[in-house]
Amino acid sequence: MDEPLRIGNCSGFYGDRYSAVQEMLEGGPLDVLTGDYLAELTMLILGRDTLKDPSLGYAKTFLRQMRDNLALALDRGVRVVVNAGGLNPAGLREALVGVANEVGVDARIAHVEGDDLRPRAGEFGFDGALTANAYLGGWGIAACLDAGADVVVTGRVTDAAVVVGPAAQHFGWARDDWDRLAGAVAAGHVIECGAQATGGNYAFFRELDEEAMVRPGFPIAEVFADGSSFITKHPGTGGAVTVGTVTAQLLYEIGGPRYANPDVTTRFDTITVAQHADDRVLLSGTQGEPPPRTLKVATTTLGGFRNEGTFILTGLDIEEKAELVKGQVAAAFGDAPPEQVIWTLARTDEPDAETEQQASALLRCQVRDPDANKVGRAFTSACIEIALASYPGFSMTAPPQPATPMGVYRPAFVPASEVPHVAVLPDGARLEVAPPSHTLELADVDQPALPPAVIGTAARLPLGAAFGARSGDKGGSANVGVWARTEAGYAWLANELTTDRLRELLPEAADLPVDRHLLPNLLAVNFVIHDLLDEGVSSATRFDPQAKGLGEWLRSLIVDLPADLAPTPG
Repeated sequence: MDEPLRIGNCSGFYGDRYSAVQEMLEGGPLDVLTGDYLAELTMLILGRDTLKDPSLGYAKTFLRQMRDNLALALDRGVRVVVNAGGLNPAGLREALVGVANEVGVDARIAHVEGDDLRPRAGEFGFDGALTANAYLGGWGIAACLDAGADVVVTGRVTDAAVVVGPAAQHFGWARDDWDRLAGAVAAGHVIECGAQATGGNYAFFRELDEEAMVRPGFPIAEVFADGSSFITKHPGTGGAVTVGTVTAQLLYEIGGPRYANPDVTTRFDTITVAQHADDRVLLSGTQGEPPPRTLKVATTTLGGFRNEGTFILTGLDIEEKAELVKGQVAAAFGDAPPEQVIWTLARTDEPDAETEQQASALLRCQVRDPDANKVGRAFTSACIEIALASYPGFSMTAPPQPATPMGVYRPAFVPASEVPHVAVLPDGARLEVAPPSHTLELADVDQPALPPAVIGTAARLPLGAAFGARSGDKGGSANVGVWARTEAGYAWLANELTTDRLRELLPEAADLPVDRHLLPNLLAVNFVIHDLLDEGVSSATRFDPQAKGLGEWLRSLIVDLPADLAPTPG
């Protein structure tokens, strides 16, 4: 193979390990350092920042990281590509120019803009939106790099775009090199969440070296000219890169086999994952198709205010204590309760417990209302003023905090031709990036034939004894990908874990639409549970509002498994 382009990641979210930039720059050879700082909730936070100060709206952490590491990146010849610009990539670029002057380096800094549709909210039907950002692809990034940029900051681009852009520019790919572009999307999807590709949040973490998992390293994609890539990490860093850790990340927050991006639609049912050496996993065979003609737009609006408080109920009469609190809080609200009052009792208590904590249950009260006062001072008073007049052993985990704004997430789609995509080059020149000339409407993929059913002596075991899972949020929906580690395990999954069976195992999904997608190349089944998370993480009332633990709940459930399927370490 030709020499690959080494693309590392240093951030999977706004708040990830601060030192990762320096660790990645000093840990070994790199050509490009990328970082993902944006999520649906982050856009809401940045939108609120701009209400206070229009000059903000970007990830301030990245600016501090560059103050500490920009000179190091330039010295190592590493170009930096991040989406930390958020709602104000031009503002971040200006601030970075100031940082470069401050630390005494000559850095060529560019940015990509056009994703922010707030000025045209009325035109597109996004009235009242706090943020409205189209997901752009990687060609604006490629143009900035082609013009010699050392640092490229963007607003809302797809998570994989920060890998697609550098790879396309470096290898000179054409706009219709679908398979190569799709391979870069697959690599970008694996490394964009940082240490999740190196053992973080991994279902079989107990099989990894305990000491190495104390501080997992961040991932690297060594991308080749044909679009294939090795997923790896710097030598000597923690964690592990295995078929399992990479498969888990491939299944994270996806839908069906067709994974749409602005530059290409990647066929996840064609990706081959293979271990080549310790901490080296090859992604190959990925096929691509033209992208859809529309771009996804993520909009957030302020949907009122929220608050919550959690009561600790200890010992006997848990249900009765809970009813007493509910009645007292309702009485305190009087004739003007909040618009929504949601109670959840978690029976974490054990009989004849050895510790007081093990004898206690948690009663959670969530309130939502357009009026901040109703879920602020009024709610706090309703919870606290009953402290000496309620159930025996009254206690709370903490007093309710001040009311916080609640965001509502809604996805939309607009024609790509209607969204400007502008690369602002290091010299200030503005280059318009044309929308794709060849598009293809998304269509469902025919489900592959089911493998022969597995027949064997059944044993009552947790699903996770044989299968891994990774789950996450997709707006108001959630996905949970379940994978096997043997062909026999996949055969059992494909035949037994149907949508109806999933609803039986997860009662919270019993009345919700559920899609199932078979991915035999990954030995996996992916489910999308629609409407599980209300209108996005900021408005969700579930105990786990981002569905991050949904897969682990599923793995803990007892099912009839053929005994020879588990355990099978790998």
